[in-house]
Amino acid sequence: MPDLNDQHHDQFLRLFVEHEPALRTFVRSLVPSLADASEVMQEVAVVLWQKFGEFDATRDFRKWAFGVARYEVLTFLRDRVRDRHVFDDALVHRLADDAAATEQRHEAQREALEACLRKLPERQRELVLAAYTKGTRMDELAAQRGQTAMSLYKLLHRIRQALLECVRRAISQEELT
Repeated sequence: MPDLNDQHHDQFLRLFVEHEPALRTFVRSLVPSLADASEVMQEVAVVLWQKFGEFDATRDFRKWAFGVARYEVLTFLRDRVRDRHVFDDALVHRLADDAAATEQRHEAQREALEACLRKLPERQRELVLAAYTKGTRMDELAAQRGQTAMSLYKLLHRIRQALLECVRRAISQEELT
């Protein structure tokens, strides 16, 4: 049983919460249903916590958690081997490798986008953030800014194009290094 001291518990929770969305996406890509993914994620969380005392803090928590999740998915699928919709181990490993690579690519894109957003002039950054806030209506945002909806859409299109180019450059730079 892991040591339950507060610092150990806090460290685990911070790491788990940071990586849980990517971990859940990874697991969901390997099991047939959302309900199955939830069931596996419960097991993953329990195993990660139980083995956290063995985790080497110099290692990458995300990779470690993905490895644990992979084996929990395999265990889950083996337990349901009679279901004709269950993948064999080789396919699960291949899908897991593909999902992990995709998640790494998406993470790099998210980081590049955040960096590119920070490079935008403040007014443009605020506009992008406002435009993509849940519940924002473009006609209302345009009226607040004293412009037509069409001019707002055109401006946002130009900003998105600039962000796309910035992200592409950043990813290209990262691939070169």
